[in-house]
Amino acid sequence: MSAFDQHHRDLSALAAATRRRALIARQGVDFASNDYLALGQSGRIAAAVAAALARGVAVGSGGSRLLRGNDPEHILLETEAAAFFGAEAALYFSTGYAANAALFATLPQTGDLVVHDALIHASAHEGMRLGRAETVSAAHNDVTAFADAIAQWRRAGGTGRPWIAVESLYSMDGDRAPLDALVALAEQHDGVVLIDEAHATGVFGDDGRGLAGHLEGRPDIVTLRTCGKAMGCEGALVCGPEIVRDFLVNRARAFIFSTAPSPLMASAARASLQILADEPERRTALRALIATAETVLAPYGVVPTGSQILPLVLGDDATTMRVAAAVQAAGFDVRGIRPPTVPRGTSRLRISLTLNVTAPQIAGLGDALQKALS
Repeated sequence: MSAFDQHHRDLSALAAATRRRALIARQGVDFASNDYLALGQSGRIAAAVAAALARGVAVGSGGSRLLRGNDPEHILLETEAAAFFGAEAALYFSTGYAANAALFATLPQTGDLVVHDALIHASAHEGMRLGRAETVSAAHNDVTAFADAIAQWRRAGGTGRPWIAVESLYSMDGDRAPLDALVALAEQHDGVVLIDEAHATGVFGDDGRGLAGHLEGRPDIVTLRTCGKAMGCEGALVCGPEIVRDFLVNRARAFIFSTAPSPLMASAARASLQILADEPERRTALRALIATAETVLAPYGVVPTGSQILPLVLGDDATTMRVAAAVQAAGFDVRGIRPPTVPRGTSRLRISLTLNVTAPQIAGLGDALQKALS
C-alpha cells in the first residue's frame, strides 16, 4: 500500500468533478493576471531595483525582521507607505496571504467576534481558523446581515469587540463593499473594520490609494494593501494605528518566524508607490478599457461591475472549463474559476482587465467568447 494512496484517491475525485488543478504556463493575451496597471515589467521599477543593487542593497534579507533581516529598505518602504496611504504606521509582509492570515490570527482576541463577508479571501479564513475569536459569516455586502450577527452575539452574552472583515473590491465578483455603512456600524458597537484593499490599491482613489483611502488614519480601521497586483511587485503592507504594527511585530507568528522579504522587493515597492502618484494616466487608461470591455462583452453574459474584474458566470464546472479552453486556444488567457474558490454552482470565467491589453484585443476576446458559447 502506498503512503499516498489517499492522495491519489482525492486527486481522482477532483478530476471526476472537473476540479483538479494544474499549473499552466503563460500564453496568449493577458486577461488573467492582476497586473492591472502593467507595472510588472515597468522600466521605472526595474531601474529602481538596479539602482538599489548598485548602492549595495542585498537580494536576500538573511533572516527574520527581528533578527538581522530588518533592512533599511524595509523601514523606508514602511515609512513612505504610511505617509502615502495616510496611516499612522505600516508593516511589510512577504505575501498578502501571510499578512491576512497574521491579521486574523493575531488581532481579534478571546471573547471578540469576527463578522466576515461570505466572499472574503481564503487567507482571511486561514487566519480565523488559527485565531482566538469567535467567527461568523454575513451575507455578501449585506450591512443588515452584519448588524444582525453582532446583535445576536450580544444577546447571547458576547462582551468583547466586534471586528468587521471585508474586501473593498471583491476578487471574483468585481463588486465593492459598502464601506461607509460598515464603518458606521462598527462605530455603533465600538468595533474595528479590517479592509482588504488587495484589488483596489493602485486602481481606485486619489493617487491609487484605494477605495478605503478616505478612511485611512482612523483608529478603528486596519487595511491590507498587496504589492503584487496593481503595484507590480511583491509583498503586502498592513496599514493602521501604530499599536497594530507594534502588536503584530510582537505577536504575529507569520511575521516573527518568517524570513524577511527581499530588500530589493522593498525597493521595488517604494518605486511603485511613486509611480502611482506620478502617473495618473495609467488609471485613466484602465478606466477607458473597463468601459470598452463592459460594452463589448456584455452581450455574451459578462457582468458589468465598474471595475477591472468582469465575471462571466456559467454555473457548471465542466462548461466553464470547456469555454475557458476554447478561449485560450483562440489566443486569450482567460481562466476558469471553480469551487471552492467561488460558491458551488457559480463557476465562471474571471476576465481581468489590465494595461497589458488593447481595445482591439478586447474585441477579439468578444469574438472568441461568441464562438465558444455557441
